Amino acid sequence: MDNKFQWLTRGVEMPRLPFSELEQWVTKVAEAHGRMVGALSYIFCDDDEIIRVNREFLNHDYYTDIITFDDCRGKLLRGDMFISIDTVDTNSVIQGATYREELLRVIIHGVLHLCGINDKGPGEREIMERNENEALDMLRRMNPEIFSHPDRDGRVGERSGNSGLTEEEFMERSEKEASKLVDRTIKGANDELEETEKDF
Repeated sequence: MDNKFQWLTRGVEMPRLPFSELEQWVTKVAEAHGRMVGALSYIFCDDDEIIRVNREFLNHDYYTDIITFDDCRGKLLRGDMFISIDTVDTNSVIQGATYREELLRVIIHGVLHLCGINDKGPGEREIMERNENEALDMLRRMNPEIFSHPDRDGRVGERSGNSGLTEEEFMERSEKEASKLVDRTIKGANDELEETEKDF
């Protein structure tokens, strides 16, 4: 795709993804929103790196799955997107999705942000999720096999999110991951509250 895309890593292995097909997909999604693809960089990293970036550049002290830096020029999409594969893995368990599906959702989430779709205000999260689902449906029509490739651990994940674990192992892992997610959410909420109080 004329080298408009960069797929990079920091401290993690490169996810096993069909990058050429994903570039075509992202381009089609951008076009569906009246945008053109410019220079887009995806940087896959771990939780340590995502929180470092969040603290350094956004002054936020919490984990997240993606941080999008917008450098768009009008309708030309440009930007850098940091994706924590650790948090993607955690969220896949919570959401009952495969790691692959959750990773694809986050990849397109960043592009939708660059297209001007937000998810913080009232009703915006639902709009974002609808657009994510429409984009994922587009990808399924392009190549449904993309969703059936191995998960992060090399196994083909079931939609239930158990990724080959026994029911007991899955429940134990889900409880741990849910607890981690709650801790992160509370931490983020407290940080945002402190910032709000400073404004007053």
